[in-house]
Amino acid sequence: MEVVKNELPVELEKLVLSGEVKTGLVLVDIVNGFCTVGSGNLAPQAPNKQIAGMVDESVKLAREFCKKNWPIYALLDSHHPDVPEPPYPPHCIVGTDESKLVPALQWLENEPNVTLRCKDCIDGFLGSLEKDGSNVYVDWVKSNEIKAILVVGICTDVCVLDFVCSTLSARNRGLLSPLEDVIVYSHGCATYDLPVHVAKNIKGALAHPQELMHHIGLYMAKGRGAKVVSEVSFGI
Repeated sequence: MEVVKNELPVELEKLVLSGEVKTGLVLVDIVNGFCTVGSGNLAPQAPNKQIAGMVDESVKLAREFCKKNWPIYALLDSHHPDVPEPPYPPHCIVGTDESKLVPALQWLENEPNVTLRCKDCIDGFLGSLEKDGSNVYVDWVKSNEIKAILVVGICTDVCVLDFVCSTLSARNRGLLSPLEDVIVYSHGCATYDLPVHVAKNIKGALAHPQELMHHIGLYMAKGRGAKVVSEVSFGI
């Protein structure tokens, strides 16, 4: 990891949210099927420090945003059983506990400043498209006049990264006015762990060392134009 961090450094900033810049919080897939031990094919099979830390940080941020009545957009991975998502095994099936927010965040369902969006694909931007061509996420940004989004969730290098990249591309094309900044909070993100020695015994599996891929996800997000921060605090 030290070699990777030296060769692919990610300079982390500190973020202070004061309310002067209208900021929205985006929660990416903090659902049981990805975060709660033993809750499905893609859930951790044992307690995981990085994932647990991500959930804790996300809860803290969500409570502050709700206290201030700032907008929150929560994406929930939710798949129809007859529509697979290769290369992943069935997960987060519609109507199951896997597709629900983790227990520590279920209270968000009753908060007036929260928009919940079930998505059936990796990229939450695409998963926010309606059949008529409108986009719930784009409408959320515009209707709340959001100038910055703070992104947390799982997985850093998969769903979080895809969502961030699509948002940046849409911003650059002028589709998300007045959005200016896309900010990723490093400790508010996590990814899964599939070490080499485990992956080699699973047919078709790719090794996915957690710490390394988390770092690469942050590096890729910053390379696309996102700001990556290591601390988030709230000013007056």
